[in-house]
Formats: sequence, C-alpha cells, structure tokens
Amino acid sequence: MTADRQSQFRQMRDAACDIFRHALAEASIAKAFARHVHCERGVLRVCEDLYHLHAYSRVLVVSIGKAGHTMVEALTQQIGESFLDTSLEGIVAISVEPSAQVRGFRYFRGGHPTPNAESIHAANAIRKALDAQTAASLVIFLISGGGSSIVEKPIDDEISLDDLIATYRALVHSGAPIAEINAIRKHLSAVKGGRLAQAAFPAQQVSLLVSDVPDNTPDALASGPTMPDSTSAEDCYRIAEKHGLLPQLPHSTRELFERRALEETPKSDDHAFYRSRWWTILSNQTAVEQASAAAERAGFSVHVDNSCDDWDYERAAEYLLTRLHELRKKSDRVCLVSGGEVTVKVTDGGIGGRNQQFALACAEKIAGENITVLSAGTDGVDGNSPAAGAMVDGTTVERAQSTGLDIRAALEKFDAYLFFSALGDAVETGPTGNNVRDLRILLAY
Repeated sequence: MTADRQSQFRQMRDAACDIFRHALAEASIAKAFARHVHCERGVLRVCEDLYHLHAYSRVLVVSIGKAGHTMVEALTQQIGESFLDTSLEGIVAISVEPSAQVRGFRYFRGGHPTPNAESIHAANAIRKALDAQTAASLVIFLISGGGSSIVEKPIDDEISLDDLIATYRALVHSGAPIAEINAIRKHLSAVKGGRLAQAAFPAQQVSLLVSDVPDNTPDALASGPTMPDSTSAEDCYRIAEKHGLLPQLPHSTRELFERRALEETPKSDDHAFYRSRWWTILSNQTAVEQASAAAERAGFSVHVDNSCDDWDYERAAEYLLTRLHELRKKSDRVCLVSGGEVTVKVTDGGIGGRNQQFALACAEKIAGENITVLSAGTDGVDGNSPAAGAMVDGTTVERAQSTGLDIRAALEKFDAYLFFSALGDAVETGPTGNNVRDLRILLAY
C-alpha cells in the first residue's frame, strides 16, 4: 500500500472520529436542559409546562440511569442556588461513581448491565421517599438509559438477587430487541412499568427523559418506571416463547411464566397518571442530526438511514454497506449516518459489545475499499468492554493479518475488543454521563 493511500485512510478514520465526538458534544445533557428547562423567580418551565416551586410543600427529585448525576447537575444549574439551598432534595441512582455529589442528594451505585445489591437498596429508598409524598408535593423524575438494572426490586420476594441477575443475563443474551426485553423486565419489577408513578401518587409528577430507546416507545426507557405501560403480561408470554427464554430462566422467574402468574402493570387509565407529565428532552435524533451537520461541514454528501434499528448486527451491516455503495454511485464523498441499536445474540462471549461486533462484521466486506465505518455508543461503554465502539476501513483486514489477528475467531467468540485494541482502532471516550443510543457513521470516498 502506498504512503498516500495509508495517509488517506488515516485521515478518514480521523474524520469519522471527529464526526462522532462532535455529535457527543452537541447532544449533551447540559445543552438539552438549557434548551428545554428554565427557572425564574421560583417558576420552573419544563418544555410547555410551568411549575410554581414555592407552591409545593416538598420538591423531590428522583434521578435514575447512566445519566443520573449529569441530569441532576443540569437541573440544579437551571434552578439556581437560591432555591436549592432550602427546598430541593432527592435521590440519584447511577452505575459509576461521580467525581462529586450534588448537595442534598443521596447517591446509590446500581449495577449495569445486571442489577446488584445497591440496585435494590436504591429501589427501596426511592419507594420509601415516594410513599411519603402528598398531593402538595412535586416529584421531578429524571430518567435515562440503564435505569432498568441500576434501580430494581423484584415483584416477587421469592426472586433472589442471584436469580434476578440470571434473568437479566438471559434477556440480554437472547437477541431480543430492547423493547421486548423491557416488556418482561417491567412485569417482573416492583418499580418499572409505571409502578414508581403509583408509589408517588397523589403528588404532582413530571418526568424529563434522556432517551436511549426508539422514539415511538418512550415507555421502554429504563423500563418506563413513571409511564403507563403499553405492554401486557400476554406480550411477555409471547416474547418468552418466541426467543426460547424459559429454559434459560432460573426457577423463581420461570415458574411465574409457567403458571401465567405475571401481575399486570398500570395502564393509561390508572389514577397514578392523572397528575403526571412526560417530556423527552434529548434522544438519538439529536445525535444523528449533529453527526449529519458535522459530516456536511467536512464536505460529505450526507444521508440518514435509521431503518436497521434493532436489527441483527450482520443483517444491519449488509444493509448499510449496500446502501453506501448505492449512494457512492452519485457522489465522490458520502457519509451515511445511522442511529439506534443493533442486536447481538451472544453465546459464550469474550470482551466486546454490539458496536464492535457490527464493525467487525463490516471489516471483511470492505477489504481494500475506500470505506471507513465507525460504530459507537453515546454512553461511552460498549457491552462489557472499556470502549465505546470501534472503527474499520479498507485496511483493517490487511493490518490484522500482518499482526496475526484473526477476524473470524474474534467474530465467532464475540471477542472484538482485544482485536480492536491491538490494532489501535477501538473508540475509547470513557463513560460520558449521557446515553442516547448508538451512532453508526459510514464514509465512502
């Protein structure tokens, strides 16, 4: 390979990284709160709603998910110190230790992608705080991705923490889309599927959502703890059968399915939602728009295609590369941006995640071509690896072979991280304190 070709590929890998990092910066929680949340003279505006904070006897903030701390910081920044000094209290449940804590808030470090003991302690603390609220209270819920495992309490006391973890693992490794996984989580939980809203009733409630789920299923976010549930117990039985889940579940959860004994979640006519509002202030769409804008400024003809959301990673790779080849016939420099998540059914996995698995699936298909593919999560964490995702291009196969790396073995063993780390093509940002799903950036030049 000539020095010019090597230089071109390096420039395109840099361009893909720049586009991704710009999207991360612009789809930030601080900027979303600045756009949608404002407080002046004790009147809090959340999108189209107004709340006179001094009119409530108590204002409780419950922040759940990977972005839990970042959202509380952004909220307190908008509300201002004068009100905070005397009136605001709350609970934050997150998956990583924050660099500092917001005064007046109790912090819990729940588990992700599976619950831990702190997840249950957080759920108990939140339920206790909500039970103490009255009709004169305002509860502000801040909900972000990862909340399903970070705050959890089984609906049945017979389900132990070990059984809960085993159930989560079975769901995550089933290959089911996140909406189907969360339908089952809701019906096995005392805090999901609207049950936190029930606990907070009769307080006034408003939920601010930083969404890592498809835009048309907002109640799937963190398994919808404050929203009416659009799924049913019957859906859960169907999903379990479709994915062959029952043999993978521990006895305590399996027998609830076998007896068809799942408790139904609250629906839209439940009284818990009479004084409730929900606003999505940040979603994957923001990241897609910002990535597109950055790619346009870099001189690419930009196209967006989110249609492979929740597809199997191999099918998604084939589809997006086919689209990219079609688009390249009409332009010399093309950027195809794709938001959402792909699915991976893991068996005996190594270290990696869905983004790295998707990138690996693209590598052989683009060998020798002037194509660069970046796939990464906006939370900065891909699966069980320390990377956000990875990049591949027309040189990946050649560079892997020259260093003795086996793409096929990495794919089959779901062990992509060591492969990309050795090549220097892992995308590593560290946890971002945000989570608006994944971005796939495909460049042809």
